[in-house]
Amino acid sequence: MERADVLRLFVVITDEYPNFDDSDENVDRHLKALKDFPFETAVQNVERHIEISSFYPKISEIRGFAADQSARERELEATRTYLDQREARRKKSTLPPSGWKDDLLAKLRNT
Repeated sequence: MERADVLRLFVVITDEYPNFDDSDENVDRHLKALKDFPFETAVQNVERHIEISSFYPKISEIRGFAADQSARERELEATRTYLDQREARRKKSTLPPSGWKDDLLAKLRNT
């Protein structure tokens, strides 16, 4: 993230939280903490924060929980893989031959 991105992020924050400190010092502090963080993700985290909190977000809340985000992405990918495999198996599957259930029941009764 660059300084211009932090300023754009501050616009989103101050629209909802007018008392948020948008001083140059605070911009510099946020830039230092967010320089390695993607702007789009920061905006998403701020928007999510706005929905649930009446207090402006801290840097840790702007960053979100990267571990949680990556875990969600891994789980989503695993779910997609599972559903793709399930669909492939469904396409290969066939119905059992007619009368199989009656034949099985008859065999079980005779034993």
